[in-house]
Amino acid sequence: MKDDCIFCKIAEKLIDTVIVYEDEECIAFEDLNKQAPVHFLVIPKKHIGSLNVISVSDSHLIGRIFCKIKEIAAKAGISEGGYRVVANCNRDAGQEVFHLHFHVLGGRKFSWPPG
Repeated sequence: MKDDCIFCKIAEKLIDTVIVYEDEECIAFEDLNKQAPVHFLVIPKKHIGSLNVISVSDSHLIGRIFCKIKEIAAKAGISEGGYRVVANCNRDAGQEVFHLHFHVLGGRKFSWPPG
C-alpha cells in the first residue's frame, strides 16, 4: 500500500465505498462521479501507478482483472447492450488518481470519438 494513495486506502478498507466485487487481487467499486447509469472502477490491490509502469510480472494480474470486468459487467446487466472500459494514463489523458484503474461504463449508448 502506498500511504498517500486513495485507491490503496479503498483496497485496505480504510475508506468506505460501495464495493461491487472483491477478491484477493482486485476490487471493484462504484465511481463517485458517475458518467453513465452503470459506472464502476476496477483496481488491482497491488499499487501500480499507471499503465506506463506495468511490468511483465503483472501480466497475469491485468489479464485476470479483464476477466473479472467481463463477469462484473454481466452481473450488472450491461453485457448484452455493451459497455466501455477506459484506462487513462497520466495527466493529459485525464488520470487523476495515480493507481492503475479501469473505468467500466454502461447502461447507455456512447459516441465515438470520446472527448
